[in-house]
Amino acid sequence: MKKKIFIGLGILLVAVVAFVLYGALVVAKRSPAKTTEFSDKGLDIKVVYCQPYKKGRLIFGEEKDKALQPYGKYWRLGANAATEITFSKNVTFAGKPINAGSYRMYAVPGATSFQVSLNSELGVYFAVREPNYSLDVVKVDVPVTAAPAETEQLTINFASDSTGVNMNCIWDKTQFTVPIKIQ
Repeated sequence: MKKKIFIGLGILLVAVVAFVLYGALVVAKRSPAKTTEFSDKGLDIKVVYCQPYKKGRLIFGEEKDKALQPYGKYWRLGANAATEITFSKNVTFAGKPINAGSYRMYAVPGATSFQVSLNSELGVYFAVREPNYSLDVVKVDVPVTAAPAETEQLTINFASDSTGVNMNCIWDKTQFTVPIKIQ
């Protein structure tokens, strides 16, 4: 009897390990993890996210058109885990003050603007579920512009100018920019 229990537990353990490895190896390859960093004038910014691919799909659009990310719906700004952003100093995020620290970053896309939010809930893997909105620290609306070129893989990058730094999120034919300045 004990032998059958141990065999059953062994099979269960192997199945769990196989499932975890499948998730870690196969799913991660579809949307690889990426860290984007910016450093200037004592300000360090780091964004950790996963980069999904377009793969011929409609990315942003109406739900009726089967868009991967419909307008007006929560989007984790990536795939797999929740996207996280860290600031080494107090900044303004599209004009709104934010304390130094780490935040979950997500968006709600629209045809002409994206609402980008920072939330204090961290460490969320498989972030398909919506965040606890009561933990939102800030919400900003930023305009959508046409991407310089059609982009197959979601990309978040930084570009500095005389006023601060711009965080650019680009995917498919869509781009939005969040201006960031040291307080």
